[in-house]
Amino acid sequence: MSEVKKLNVRIKKLHDDAVIPQYARAMDAGFDLVAVDDVLIKPGETKKVPTGLAFALPEGFELQIRDRSGVASKTKLRVSNAPGTVDAGYRGEVSVIMDNISQLKQGIVAGEFVFIDGRDALGKEHDRGSYIIQKGDKVAQGVIAIVPIAQFEVVDELDETERGTGGFGSSGVRA
Repeated sequence: MSEVKKLNVRIKKLHDDAVIPQYARAMDAGFDLVAVDDVLIKPGETKKVPTGLAFALPEGFELQIRDRSGVASKTKLRVSNAPGTVDAGYRGEVSVIMDNISQLKQGIVAGEFVFIDGRDALGKEHDRGSYIIQKGDKVAQGVIAIVPIAQFEVVDELDETERGTGGFGSSGVRA
């Protein structure tokens, strides 16, 4: 069995309620990123969800921010720029940019306002299809990745490959 590679990543809590990232299970690639504030995201809106954390990644690494599969499969919330990149040189607060891809429905109603875990917020007025992310909700996952630095070389010709210049859909859509 191979030895697990470990990387020291320094983090700074910018908010008293910030949650130190943890891996849910052994061998998970991603660790949980947790909201530090309540955030309402109406249909069609994009909002930043603060984590209250700043990271000091070693040079040559990035923090990728990705959807949590449970959130993506059970809600209309998506990480907007997935995977988002936090560069090694950035020292500010890490936020998760989230989109509510629900279709805007006319009217304000009670009982269709949904928490990220699927519970309804009964008795509150809100736009249909809205979601509330509560402080303490796991909203995304972070993955630390190695980033090689490219050295670009301008050439007159590129080598030939089987694919060549075939672009989107060039391999067909059926197996």
